[in-house]
Amino acid sequence: MGLQVGIVGLPNVGKSTLFNAVSAAKAEAANYPFATIEPNVGMVPVPDQRLTELARLAASARVVATTLELVDIAGLVRGASTGEGLGNQFLSHIREVDAIVHVVRCFDDDDVVHVDGSVDPARDIDVVATELLLKDLETAEKRADRAARTARSGDKAAAVEAEIVTALHAHLAEGSAARTFPSPGPAGDDARRVLRELGLMTAKPVLYAANVAEDQLAGADGAGNAHVQDVREIAEKEGAEVVVICAEAEAQIAELAPEERAEFLDALGLEQSGLDALVTAAYRLLGLITFFTAGPKEARAWTVREGTRAPRAAGEIHSDIERGFIRAEVIDYADWVTHGSEQGVRDAGRLRVEGKDYVIRDGDVVHFRFNV
Repeated sequence: MGLQVGIVGLPNVGKSTLFNAVSAAKAEAANYPFATIEPNVGMVPVPDQRLTELARLAASARVVATTLELVDIAGLVRGASTGEGLGNQFLSHIREVDAIVHVVRCFDDDDVVHVDGSVDPARDIDVVATELLLKDLETAEKRADRAARTARSGDKAAAVEAEIVTALHAHLAEGSAARTFPSPGPAGDDARRVLRELGLMTAKPVLYAANVAEDQLAGADGAGNAHVQDVREIAEKEGAEVVVICAEAEAQIAELAPEERAEFLDALGLEQSGLDALVTAAYRLLGLITFFTAGPKEARAWTVREGTRAPRAAGEIHSDIERGFIRAEVIDYADWVTHGSEQGVRDAGRLRVEGKDYVIRDGDVVHFRFNV
């Protein structure tokens, strides 16, 4: 689907270390600000045990996971919105992504420099959020001025836009993110369109990654770490999710053979890696679901947005299938597991035939019939 998740935060909070582990792209990770200038991009498999089980049951020769695109964006600093620390360049990279993973430093280490001299998650989150908000304010102000000038010529559409953007600017000026901007009533569609066109950074959904020391990972909830609790309090107010990770440990896990990873995680007291949890949470944040195709040649996971109808889902596989869509033969993942095979599901009468109005559900195993 081409969706991107940007990894943002202050310098030296562990963004590039995390990115190295999650993508094996080996982005430069150094103990000084702005080690990353151009954004690094990596495709990350979305962990899904259902795909592994389907491949086993279907005796598939090949297994293909669905992926997310992660973008490692250079650390922001105070004043980024006015160009400090190459801020304008870095902010433009954030503007291009669909969602944000905000990495927050929650570990104390005298050997790793903090740009503000101390670890303070609330302050650090506020610095990044403020810089994004200031840049959005600038963007909204320019759009409001332009719409107002056009409206003076009698352009009714411009008048509506000017009213919306002026209200949006006031909302941002109060310190509120664009994602909380109300758009009720008849102007709702226009407001949503304007927000899309503006590409405001504070309109993007946010997930917090609390980066802790390895000895604070047990339980994977950061219990006992006051810094993590600070992040949780802020996230709760925003309705955002928090994933606790240790970027250094994840980098070690990424270097291990698959059979050694379970043992390493067990030693840390974890059921899954923080990266798996992070990628799964980011996937959810974007409102994405997974459907599957499975057979002897291949078992594969596909990504669509929640609410996608069957023909559009078919188009993720190939445009010809969408264009020539006839019907979708659908099996619930649970039914496939219960009956052991596609034929077993058919014999049990559990295969469903759905038409063009069918909305794909997470976990559907689908065979599309089409004619071009």
